[in-house]
Amino acid sequence: MAKAENKTKPTDQSPKEFVASVEHPVRRADAERLLEIFGRVTNLAPRMWGPSLIGYGRYAYKYESGREGEFFMTGFSRRKANLVVYIMPGYLDLEEKLARLGKYKLGKSCLYINKLADVDEAVLAEIIDFGLQYMRGKYETWDE
Repeated sequence: MAKAENKTKPTDQSPKEFVASVEHPVRRADAERLLEIFGRVTNLAPRMWGPSLIGYGRYAYKYESGREGEFFMTGFSRRKANLVVYIMPGYLDLEEKLARLGKYKLGKSCLYINKLADVDEAVLAEIIDFGLQYMRGKYETWDE
């Protein structure tokens, strides 16, 4: 099966400009801080994926169905109601870290945080690093 076109693709929009455009001052400050945390943990430059996702690195995937494509290895988005941190392998085997993190909600690969003050940033960095190392060990990845 040929590669299906992902709807969410890298763009030329500046992540810093996207974050600077967030109107609410606390949400903007949280997004600026996440740029710092992700930059330090990943040692990669941020890149916009679609209009609102900030991703780091890239990996190639192939499903059992034969569908294949590329996506970022880790990243985040500043949504209206919360911050969303994307840990692509999901949150299996992270019970101990999540117990230390603070206040959050989980989706399959999404960690929803109302504000950074609700979580321990050092633990968040551990979770980001865990996800990044997992992706590098399991998939073909690119640091870009």
